[in-house]
Amino acid sequence: QVQLVESGGGSVQSGGSLRLSCRASGSPYSKYCMGWFRQAPGKEREKIASIDRDGSTQYADSVKGRFTISQDNAKRTLYLQMNSLEPEDTAVYYCAAESFVQCSGTYWAAFRYRGQGTQVTVSS
Repeated sequence: QVQLVESGGGSVQSGGSLRLSCRASGSPYSKYCMGWFRQAPGKEREKIASIDRDGSTQYADSVKGRFTISQDNAKRTLYLQMNSLEPEDTAVYYCAAESFVQCSGTYWAAFRYRGQGTQVTVSS
């Protein structure tokens, strides 16, 4: 079992930055594929970034070059550094964990462990 709690959301102007955190408790943190998802009003939830057990990262085209996923295994914390934010980034952001060997090709429904979400609002 893994419990996930996100923090760091808020409101920011276009072009600004935020860093989201996802603190994990429970099972050994390093055994999981970790991902960040988001869901904007009226849109489907999308995976935007993920990090494999070996540290390999993957990004959706919509955030590539602006967002960076990272983790601190000692602190059992996953991060999402978001730069050059745009109004289109407004959404509820979720972290998720699952014991996949690789995160590539995975999707929300396949992740057993999910956080409660944190709101990010970007104004123009």
